[in-house]
Amino acid sequence: MRVLYIHMIGAFGGASRSLAEAVQAAGPDVRAHFVAPSGTAADHFSGLGEVVEARGMSQFDNTRYSHYRGLRWLVLAREIGYLPSTVRTLLEARRRWPDIDLVHVNEFTGIIPWLIARRLFKVPVIVHVRSVANDDASLRTRFVSRLFRRKAAAVIAIDETVKDSLPADLDVDVIHNSFSQKPSAGATDLFANHALRTSSFKVGFVGNLLRVKGIHELVEAARIVRDAGLDVEFIIVGGDAAKPKGLRATIARMLGVAQDSGEEVREAIATHGLAPIFHFTGATKDIAQAYAKMDVLCFPSHFDAPGRPIFEAAFAGIPSIVAVRKPKPDTIVDGVTGIAIPPRDAQALAAAIGQLACDRARAGSMGENARSLAERNFDPAANAAKLVAVYRRVLGRSRST
Repeated sequence: MRVLYIHMIGAFGGASRSLAEAVQAAGPDVRAHFVAPSGTAADHFSGLGEVVEARGMSQFDNTRYSHYRGLRWLVLAREIGYLPSTVRTLLEARRRWPDIDLVHVNEFTGIIPWLIARRLFKVPVIVHVRSVANDDASLRTRFVSRLFRRKAAAVIAIDETVKDSLPADLDVDVIHNSFSQKPSAGATDLFANHALRTSSFKVGFVGNLLRVKGIHELVEAARIVRDAGLDVEFIIVGGDAAKPKGLRATIARMLGVAQDSGEEVREAIATHGLAPIFHFTGATKDIAQAYAKMDVLCFPSHFDAPGRPIFEAAFAGIPSIVAVRKPKPDTIVDGVTGIAIPPRDAQALAAAIGQLACDRARAGSMGENARSLAERNFDPAANAAKLVAVYRRVLGRSRST
């Protein structure tokens, strides 16, 4: 079957990695075509199928963390600006691939391309929900919920936490993300220039250096455990956030959506004298190499939801410390596969790191439990089969009407 995947973000990250894993695992059952903004994600997709690149894709963000309110409504000006590019790119996709069977939107923020593609291709649209949805009673939430019910042929959530944020009466398939553990061919040694101590307890962090990822809480936690005399080192895998300039930077600061660069993080590390215990590897596609060096992964995100690095690390037998108030057992079992802490709480993060650093046998046991959970829920072949089953169900229903 021919599937058009619509992806909204240019930079290669968790959502694009997860989509790529699913397409690869689906094999010959799916012939993939992609629409995506120019960038590293589109570059990666080009190895899986044909790609039509856009200058930008219009979105409507009703995720729990970054839904529109106050001055954030001004962000819609950017989405309106991307509308011509969105329409032009989808028209080009329609010209190139007139025989698409299904459209798969890779995040529910892609409402605008979702509705345009539905009209252009006249085929069922499947919406993948990767972020926790804003579940308040606002007009915008009611609008998005109505679109799910009326305009989506199927809705897929990446885990039970995300599913619980969607309307209770909505039929949702939970299909977990997957992780291929194969090392990248010709990958360089991430740690060639890092002298990690064999005695230290190694704490990992995977993600861009953004405040919302909890990187500042991790730095403060590092100061606390260092001052407590614990032999701990920190492995940071991820790149600096793009730093906006000029008018764009001024508007971003006004809206409170400006992204940190690594400079601020490194300044805090230098101020506290933490440089000897921090190791920055930069971004990498050979993420398995990084997990092999860790004893625990920290995911202190402000989003109050588990993220992809948790199950990636679990496949390597690494437990996680996760900032989530109500953990769901499909991703983390508190005290069994890792430790759940409140978001934005450096003291709690430091305490959890200290617990495992002082009881490495417990950390190892949690890691094995995490591996078992990952093998049950995040296997690429099993989850790709579930995805293809959704495609076939939707196509069967469409052809019978």
